[in-house]
Amino acid sequence: QVQLVETGGGLVQAGGSLRLSCAASGRTFSSYTMGWFRQAPGKEREFVATIIWSGGRPSYADSVKGRFTISRDSDKNTVYLQMNSLKPEDTAVYYCAAGRARSIIHGVTTELGYDYWGQGTQVTVSS
Repeated sequence: QVQLVETGGGLVQAGGSLRLSCAASGRTFSSYTMGWFRQAPGKEREFVATIIWSGGRPSYADSVKGRFTISRDSDKNTVYLQMNSLKPEDTAVYYCAAGRARSIIHGVTTELGYDYWGQGTQVTVSS
């Protein structure tokens, strides 16, 4: 059974940094796509960043490009989202997601491209 557990959320001032972690278990994730999404109050969940566990170039939403970095540590089975230069509009619940290889047909920037989701972690950026 796949389990994704996010940690690292919290309250930070604008301009600050946070690092989110997503501990993955229950599978060998070498062929999986790992992603981060977020959902702000009153808005739909949106894509933030993605990386293929086995390597390759990460992809980012335009709104976070240059500020956020996604990475993974295979030894720890953990995916990270380093968030720098945070803005109040980054306030949201952040979700980690894992997609099987066959789900990539739906696209790695859409929710349909992912099969498993974490419970989310709250990030609040104050102005």
